[in-house]
Amino acid sequence: MTTQPRYTFPVAAPDAIVDCLVEAGVRFVFGLSGGHTGRIFGALEKRQDDIRTILVREESLGAVMAETIGRMTGVPGVLLGQGPWVLGNGLLGTIEAHLAASPMLLLTDFSDTPGMSAHAPYQSGTGGYGNWDARGAFRAVTKEVFTAEDPNSAVICTQLALKHSMLGEPGPVAMIYGLDALTGEVAPDVRPRVYPTEAHVVKLLPDTPVLNAVRDRLAQSERPLILAGNGVRVGGAEAELEHFVEATGIPVVTSPAGKGVFDDEHPLSRGVYGAYGNPTANRTIARADTILALGTKLSASDTCGADPELIDPERQRLIQVDIEPRNLSWTMPIDMPILGDIRSVLGALNQDWQAESRKDWSAEGNVPRMAPLPVSKIDASSIYPHEIIPTMQEVLPPNTIYTCDAGENRIFMLHCLRPKGAGRFIQPAGAGPMGYAVPSALARKLLTPEATVVAFCGDGGFSMTMNGLLTAVEADLPILAIVMNNDALGWSQHSRNAFATQFARTDYSAIARGMGCGGFNASTAVELESALAEALHFIREVGRPAVVNVHTSMDVSFARLNYKETRALWAN
Repeated sequence: MTTQPRYTFPVAAPDAIVDCLVEAGVRFVFGLSGGHTGRIFGALEKRQDDIRTILVREESLGAVMAETIGRMTGVPGVLLGQGPWVLGNGLLGTIEAHLAASPMLLLTDFSDTPGMSAHAPYQSGTGGYGNWDARGAFRAVTKEVFTAEDPNSAVICTQLALKHSMLGEPGPVAMIYGLDALTGEVAPDVRPRVYPTEAHVVKLLPDTPVLNAVRDRLAQSERPLILAGNGVRVGGAEAELEHFVEATGIPVVTSPAGKGVFDDEHPLSRGVYGAYGNPTANRTIARADTILALGTKLSASDTCGADPELIDPERQRLIQVDIEPRNLSWTMPIDMPILGDIRSVLGALNQDWQAESRKDWSAEGNVPRMAPLPVSKIDASSIYPHEIIPTMQEVLPPNTIYTCDAGENRIFMLHCLRPKGAGRFIQPAGAGPMGYAVPSALARKLLTPEATVVAFCGDGGFSMTMNGLLTAVEADLPILAIVMNNDALGWSQHSRNAFATQFARTDYSAIARGMGCGGFNASTAVELESALAEALHFIREVGRPAVVNVHTSMDVSFARLNYKETRALWAN
């Protein structure tokens, strides 16, 4: 079959760039118009039926929203804006996408002044004398960087940028345009010609290997275990994982980044393992004789510094499945490395699995999921952090989707949150930035408008991106933000010197009301139940976001839940 050129008549470069996005399946663009990128925003205005463009108040919000869209859908989310600020402010989501393998596209500009590159041009990032180096700066934090100085190259390089954001292990790719690339026309008689985007944007998947040895190893093992990582989510393999668990009876532990890829309420779920994993998960992974590791790098932070009490290649057989060859046998020697797309590999295992479902060996001599924690007094002026989450889950609908920030709020969510069904939890587990929860929740609301979506934040993280609520109002994205307000950087205060970790008391519910959102306060479990119910009612009746400001005690630390403190519960 032959392929005809995309255009038979001249087309304005910005319109052709937007054609590329539409043809690649991009549904959302986030950003602020600035520099030369206003021309692309002008082209997006004509395509509102194909792509929804969301104006954010600061690039970090758009970057996290784009990263979340990419991670949850496999199609890159797009951040569009001026070069210095897509780089500087957008790093929050870009580095997360880089380390969490989320497909993401940064569309930006050199802010150049052609012909004046040696005459101190304002803001220019061409890398010339007196300029900043946009290519080098973006190259340090992305998977690839493409640049274009003419219209035809602008389209072709946009197609390549889309391709590489999804190729192999996904990640963020930067596409930087010079002014001349955006002001001219794509001409059919100029070489190299422009062809349809579909001809370039391919997702090359390695052939599914022969898996007979994997099946035999798992079937013959006495204590096999599945360790599911973020790669299951990125590969869209949640349903295949559930099917395989049901067919085999093999229990599941997730990495911190993998929490949410498997139903926490499933009888074979043992929760999150690792430094801040629960005792049940750590005991299960320590006792396994064969571990099927899916889409996880077995990083030092997950394996507690490669502690052999947890995972030990000398006493355990390790099978690792990953789409990126560099991740195989990277941090540990792997007995059976499998290069492949996780969805395809699990599909093949499901298709040819012959052994009967086994008895759940991990349930024998089970240990509690959490160390004993105190209960707050009825007349207390603040609630313990671990009491917020079960109260929240009792009041909110079962299909609620949760996002969270880095910090203590995430540790308590990893332990206490039991979302029903896969795909209902996401966290910043690649780079771990604060300020992630609110913009990530906005992106999840875009994808599932019918669901209740919660941004669970510490007061430090909420302060960073609470301006996202302005976008939530303007874009009609009624999320619920729950702020664990302890007037401090809780993680830093509990784990390091307490100097410069204390905040002034702030009423975030009042700030929310000033932005046109609902605002509610709670200091006890009973008050929290009432505040959550009121917030839900406000969201449903008014159709705007709501914030519940929860006065949270600092008397309980994440240290009670860490690896050293809980080791006695499982390491025997």
